[in-house]
Amino acid sequence: METLTISCIPTLQIPADFGKTQSKKFTFLGYKQTLTSSFSLVERHQPSFKTFTTKSSSITTETEKPSAPQVETQTQDETFDWYAHWYPLMPVCDLDRRVPHAKKVLGIDVVVWWDRNESTWKVFDDACPHRLAPLSEGRIDQWGRLQCVYHGWCFNGSGDCKFIPQAPTDGPPIHTSKKACVGAYPSTVQNGMVWFWPSSDPQYKDILTEKKPPYIPEMDDPSYTCLMANREMPYGYEVLIENFMDPAHVPYAHYGIMQTQQPEEKADREGGRPMDLYIPKIDINGFTIEEQNSGQSKFTSPCLFYTSLFGPIDNSNGAASSGKPYGFLKPPGTEKVSPAQRGQKRALLVFFCVPVSPGNSRMISTFPINFGISVKILPRWIYHIRHNLVLDSDLYLLHLEERRIMDAGITQWQKTCYLPTKSDAAVVGFRKWLNKYAGGQVDWRGKFTGVLPPTPPKEQLLDRYQSHVVNCRSCNAAHKALSMLKVVLQVVSFSLLGIVSAIKEGVLSSVVARTALLATALLCFAGSKWLAHFIYKIFHFHDYNHALV
Repeated sequence: METLTISCIPTLQIPADFGKTQSKKFTFLGYKQTLTSSFSLVERHQPSFKTFTTKSSSITTETEKPSAPQVETQTQDETFDWYAHWYPLMPVCDLDRRVPHAKKVLGIDVVVWWDRNESTWKVFDDACPHRLAPLSEGRIDQWGRLQCVYHGWCFNGSGDCKFIPQAPTDGPPIHTSKKACVGAYPSTVQNGMVWFWPSSDPQYKDILTEKKPPYIPEMDDPSYTCLMANREMPYGYEVLIENFMDPAHVPYAHYGIMQTQQPEEKADREGGRPMDLYIPKIDINGFTIEEQNSGQSKFTSPCLFYTSLFGPIDNSNGAASSGKPYGFLKPPGTEKVSPAQRGQKRALLVFFCVPVSPGNSRMISTFPINFGISVKILPRWIYHIRHNLVLDSDLYLLHLEERRIMDAGITQWQKTCYLPTKSDAAVVGFRKWLNKYAGGQVDWRGKFTGVLPPTPPKEQLLDRYQSHVVNCRSCNAAHKALSMLKVVLQVVSFSLLGIVSAIKEGVLSSVVARTALLATALLCFAGSKWLAHFIYKIFHFHDYNHALV
């Protein structure tokens, strides 16, 4: 168990040749100091506090006022196994039962498909054992089997090959060979998402009886409204989850987009302020982040990070909250909720951060809330407009940030980045967990060289269509409907112009009638142009220039 807080005392660097005989306790500037050879975090709930530099040789400073967190890189016997945990693939609401879906997690290519014979979602290796063609490009046949469209091989829900068209009917049953089977992963549906266990080894067939995915009860509570969203992100898992853990960036990176709490006295336009974040303990399963007299956040390794905006995460005992939202966040509708009511009103921000490949990750999010009428009325794609704008407003920053960290070397993170305030406690806590338990990075098992993909043009990097719209049934349907409406408006516009020009003046002698048709044609044409701009900006590319906001 570890405790994380922050110290305002500056760290002191010691030469590498500083002798062991000099490592005894001594007094410097009135503080008691000792040497240490590893990075450590600071204990908050004890009379003394410790802080360390990020050098291999550093000084432990004991004082009364902690401020700057640092990263511990020491190891211990307990090691996090990236392949011994459940991972969410997609929200069920965004999966079409009629077709197979290609997904990637931990560098593993899988296909998700609906087995109507067993009425459940299945997860297979996305490779036909015949010639390794992607099964995600196949179809579900009339018998409910997954068919590879390259040569027509068919598989049941257990991964067994049930039909090889090229095999003679009077010959040996070659389809029963184990070599003809496709790897099937344990899978389940929980909290409205399809989860899978990243090993097709038969020993894990019944792993669900021994270990279940992390569970958020509010997501299944009918008194809560949960709007799901998903998006493929062009930066890695580590940067994705760190960003959600960092509330201090919200008033700056998302200025003008997200509602935020404003301090009584603003030091700048955005209203940034000091934050008293701390982590009581860190272990292999994650940690909890707390803010003084406010809400609470929790990281459950490896994927789940969620925040209770009012009071503690576990509110099953009905404990009253402080009435002060967590961090800078201010969810819609809370301005009408009194501090007294917030003991009953609940709002969570839930993020599932999935490692896909180096430089790529997947975000699945939902915001369970048990108040507010408009949330239940409007379609999901309306909410996704702002959701995508929020993601886009710091996407380019994070993409470049990750590359600069990688250029410096992942083991040099604590030397490259300077995190002196308490608002950085959660980010430092995550890096500590990653370094101490999980090897400092995602275990790709040799599938990648570690080199990040090249940076594409900004318009391609922020493209919403491939990263979100094609994977969101609500946005995809809205995109198709609005695109069709655009075409209809154009057809009506040109048709009316044709009618006006073709009909003789005697037939359509009324000036008012001709003017009305021309005006309608122009309005339809203008409407189609505006709609084309709207479709492009909402479903394809919307730039965000921080300098002009």
